[in-house]
Amino acid sequence: MKKWSTETCTCSITYTLSIISSKWKWLLLYKLFQNGVQRYGEIKRSIPPITHKMLSQQLKELEEESLINRKEYPQIPPKVEYSLTTKGETLIPVLELMSQWGAANKPAVK
Repeated sequence: MKKWSTETCTCSITYTLSIISSKWKWLLLYKLFQNGVQRYGEIKRSIPPITHKMLSQQLKELEEESLINRKEYPQIPPKVEYSLTTKGETLIPVLELMSQWGAANKPAVK
């Protein structure tokens, strides 16, 4: 599937989708909002179905879009922490609305 280019987006919705185009990015942003600063392993444990490759890729893309901070500590073993940026926090109202919509419309478990 061809990824949308942020340069060729002609409307605000297309632009937003070009930045946050995967289900994992929304979930990663929500987990960082819920839990605050987290290390890679903590994030991976909170989303078991995501592969290491996909998690690394999605974190890198979110960092490139300035939606999350990546703080690396110069120590052995390496320590890296992730957190939301101010720009990333602006998506929280959208995430909360998505959560409310899902809660209201999710089919009942049988």
